[in-house]
Amino acid sequence: MKQFPRLLAVTCALSSSLVLGHDMVPASPQQGPIVIQNATLHTVIDGVQTGSSLRIEQGQIVAIGPEVSTQDAQVIDAKGKHVYPGLIALDTSMGLVEVEMMRPSNDSYEVGESNPQLLAISAFNPDSEIIPTVRVNGITHAQVVPQGEALAGQSSLVSLDSWTIEDALVPTQAQFHLYWPTLRRLAHDEETQKKQLAQYDAQLDTIETTLIDGYRYHMAAQAGTIDKTDNRWQAMQSLYQGKGQLFVHANSAEQIEQAIAMTKPYQFKLVIVGGYDAWRVADQLKEVDAKVIYTRTLSLPMRTDEPTEMSFKIPSLLKQADIPFALGFSSDWNARNLPFAAGQTVAYGLSRQEALKSITLDAAKILGLEDMGAIGVGYKANLIISAGDILDPLSSKIEALFIDGRQIDLNNRQQQLYQKYLKR
Repeated sequence: MKQFPRLLAVTCALSSSLVLGHDMVPASPQQGPIVIQNATLHTVIDGVQTGSSLRIEQGQIVAIGPEVSTQDAQVIDAKGKHVYPGLIALDTSMGLVEVEMMRPSNDSYEVGESNPQLLAISAFNPDSEIIPTVRVNGITHAQVVPQGEALAGQSSLVSLDSWTIEDALVPTQAQFHLYWPTLRRLAHDEETQKKQLAQYDAQLDTIETTLIDGYRYHMAAQAGTIDKTDNRWQAMQSLYQGKGQLFVHANSAEQIEQAIAMTKPYQFKLVIVGGYDAWRVADQLKEVDAKVIYTRTLSLPMRTDEPTEMSFKIPSLLKQADIPFALGFSSDWNARNLPFAAGQTVAYGLSRQEALKSITLDAAKILGLEDMGAIGVGYKANLIISAGDILDPLSSKIEALFIDGRQIDLNNRQQQLYQKYLKR
């Protein structure tokens, strides 16, 4: 009887692991040239080209124009169709979470406040059932982000069609994630207020101490005086060397200003994630060349006295303030709504081209990538063929998806269940 709880736990763990794998087979490497003809190309970098064609070889776009060579190529007639770059979902927990309420299938966070050495990619599940349901809306890549308090770890960019973690990983600069503390609404009781403020100050002190300790270790490493390697500070070397980026999760103007002030002495490459008030502190962000990943497009306003549509307007306000930004969707399965969040911004100030760019090329640039997020010669062949406007949930219908020139299976669990119950 004493062994029963242990056996039950093992049985539950094994049972949960059995439901974490989808049965869509990853595509094989591109075998020969592919030509997509007669399409409307949404290039992002060179406008919209109607009746145009493109040629793909070895996972790259090698030619674009009204006429391209079809020699030895598989030809896809896309007359009346739209071709877009693959969408890049930023700030997701995709592949880290399967069932949110089931702790054994949620690997998005770790205990502790200073874990810069942790890599989210090490817990990524390329067989997650969520992945095929997200691909069907045109998302080819996702930034897999650790969650937690303070310095939570490092994120990675992954391809959403792979056999293994190694297959999925897209090389980028190191991406460190710092979650800025939030000061909740102060209580009316004076003693409780003091406790709240003291707790908030203690959280800020923890972050400041972490950054100072990391910097001292960095200076000691440069001087060659390290006696004992510390995995935490060793992992942060690239950040202090200017070879990595610091993603600070913050929304209010006060949080963003505090983050800028505390990190400015180290001259980090700074990206604000969330960024609800980023447009209000545009001058401070420009001073440190910071970028923004705005994640609240389909959320309610942060403040009760703000207009209902405030969250929808912020991308256009960031554009007006000339702050480099991309749109993200802080979720796992719900990241599928990324293109529709971008579409919502079109009704509130962004052009269609700017909205599309915010989830393709701008997203790639924030991660330091120069060969993704657009349709052009030399860019990776991450492509979507759609019957309609990809930003419109009513007309968007993805008919084909390519990652590095490989055509991806768009089947998923929902479609399988739909077909099943049609036969009832």
